[in-house]
Amino acid sequence: QTYMEEHDLLIELKKGSKKAYSILFNKYYKDLVLFGGNFLPTKSMCEDIVQNVFLKLWRDRESLEILSSLKSFLLSSVQNSCLDELRHKGVIRAHESYSMTYGPSDNIDTENYVLYSDLQGHLTEALGKLPEVCRQAFEMNRLEGLKYREIAEKLNVSERTVEVRIGKALSLLRNHLKEFFVAFFLLWSFWK
Repeated sequence: QTYMEEHDLLIELKKGSKKAYSILFNKYYKDLVLFGGNFLPTKSMCEDIVQNVFLKLWRDRESLEILSSLKSFLLSSVQNSCLDELRHKGVIRAHESYSMTYGPSDNIDTENYVLYSDLQGHLTEALGKLPEVCRQAFEMNRLEGLKYREIAEKLNVSERTVEVRIGKALSLLRNHLKEFFVAFFLLWSFWK
């Protein structure tokens, strides 16, 4: 598969190219679902929103007017759809509570939003800087999905020790990934 610039993909999309549509879908879908977690409480709700955004992108492809980047256009579309969903469901209060805790997400600069794919390299690097015992407990919990009790049994330590190690890992990762903190929080909380 030859690499196509976003601009070229957009031109092909407007002409009705299913291949261009598929490339764009595969490139942005996962990132957009993660981004939706800034607003909505469940992954399934975010997936529905993103699928609808892509359906609309295909339906309106001939009349598309994208003034900034496609990435920014898609992020804005997902953000607006999520906020509409919140209003529709009458759960604005939950969103406001989230915003008070983690910062105002309706002011996110979509042009500069850090996508999941951008975060991967930084996260791998940060994990490599953790003390071995903290990284091991953290990865067993967050990547393998093991409970503290299961980790404690495998490592032959107390549950409290596991809790302390994971807490230390999170603290160190937050420090290493300051500028990515919102995406980092979502990556490890929203997908559990």
